[in-house]
Amino acid sequence: MGFLDAIFKRNSELGFMFDMEMFEDKQTRIHMKHLAVETCAAFLARTISQSEFKVKTPDGYAKEEVYYRLNVRPNKNQSASEFWEKVIIKMIYDNEVLVIQTDDGDLVIADDYEQNSYAVYENTFTHVIVGDYEFKRPFRQGEVLHLQYSNMKLQPLIDGIFKDYGDLFGTVFSSQKRKNQIRSTVDMDMIAAKSPEKQNQLQSFIDNMYQAIRGNFDVAIVPQQPGFKYEEVSSGNSSSQSVDEINKLTNGFLDQVAMALGIPITLLHGEKAGVKEVTKNYMLFTVKPLLKKIRDECNSKLFTMTEFLVGNSIEIKTISFESIFDLANSIDKIVSSGAFTRNEVRDEVPGFERVDDPELDKFIITKNYQKEGEQTSEKETE
Repeated sequence: MGFLDAIFKRNSELGFMFDMEMFEDKQTRIHMKHLAVETCAAFLARTISQSEFKVKTPDGYAKEEVYYRLNVRPNKNQSASEFWEKVIIKMIYDNEVLVIQTDDGDLVIADDYEQNSYAVYENTFTHVIVGDYEFKRPFRQGEVLHLQYSNMKLQPLIDGIFKDYGDLFGTVFSSQKRKNQIRSTVDMDMIAAKSPEKQNQLQSFIDNMYQAIRGNFDVAIVPQQPGFKYEEVSSGNSSSQSVDEINKLTNGFLDQVAMALGIPITLLHGEKAGVKEVTKNYMLFTVKPLLKKIRDECNSKLFTMTEFLVGNSIEIKTISFESIFDLANSIDKIVSSGAFTRNEVRDEVPGFERVDDPELDKFIITKNYQKEGEQTSEKETE
């Protein structure tokens, strides 16, 4: 046997060592994406679920079945806040949501359905599934609330952002796991391990030793064997990325998703600096456009054209981010200038209703707003 043959034969006896997994593929950190989307969607859903749906009639605001369904109990299994939270979250995840009315008047959210689109006829929805039940009949567009979030699905956009962030996050996370890793080498006398029986015994010993070191974090005793030497070559003091870098990377992806949904990142992170102005922009440019979609859909499906034109409609009152004391100065100006009555102001302030008092339906102009030459200190007009 030649010199090279001896080397190749000796190397072949080392083949069993490759049974140990020395390398680990990068795994996509899918939970980071779910956490970011869920955080942003839930934040927006909680904001909108606090809104009040008011039914306006020619005679004023009415509290009837439609009001009860939209604000108290849409169906037998959900409260109004739970219902609208699910509507918004599903709209963001799937880019659309379908709400149908059952035979007993309940409003339920469809988990799955097929939409049949037509050019000049009314669209229909078939194979509508809610939970484990599939409705046998089709639903026409005029019978349902069909809400679409945007023209472009959000999920492909998030997937595109995550493709880069996911790989980077996996690399940084794996590096952080190795930060305090203890590395070691095993020297073996291969003369004693030529036979398959000896190789199996040695492999079993290595496995047991590995489990002992991995499972006993305080003290791990490794027995020495003839022809076998275990030695630690690293105590894990090598420089590596810190946990702060992982947090920054996670927050960076969260910020990208928040920007796609129009949520100010300062609100999402709970920062207090300039929160009032940021909240105003959030309500004006993110929440109110979404509420308008819901309001327009409700008005077009709950009322006929004739009913809407005579004054029947759904109005949505959003939550107030200011206390009644913060509003006092503004209320004083719009009332004393004669622009609005006090009852009209109460309609717009969350938590307050109209008062059945004729005095509160009168327009008031104080002295500061009177025309030049007027003698009375206060002018009231009905």
